[in-house]
Amino acid sequence: MTGFAGEKTLMRIFIGEADRHKGLPLFEVLLEMLYKQGFAGATVLKGVAGFGANSVMHTDKILRLSTELPLVIEVVDDEKKIQQVIPQFDELMQGGMITLEKARVIRYRP
Repeated sequence: MTGFAGEKTLMRIFIGEADRHKGLPLFEVLLEMLYKQGFAGATVLKGVAGFGANSVMHTDKILRLSTELPLVIEVVDDEKKIQQVIPQFDELMQGGMITLEKARVIRYRP
């Protein structure tokens, strides 16, 4: 996929690891959706600490084991393709945040 290099869009989806959709982990549901729709790739990152709109601190410290650690799903693809999937995420996500920024892909190989 050598034609993938160039100006793309980076989407970051911020959710919690305890977030669910129909009993399934939300990150798995979102990742599967991205995969089935042919996105170039996506990565789920697990945070060690964080807080969001509810201002509750979540951490992996031993004294306060949390099952609600922050997750970030990063996706890079064409702006148009990303804009088309965002409404589907709105239906699946109860909370969280989605950000977009420009990214310049300089290498993409299997």
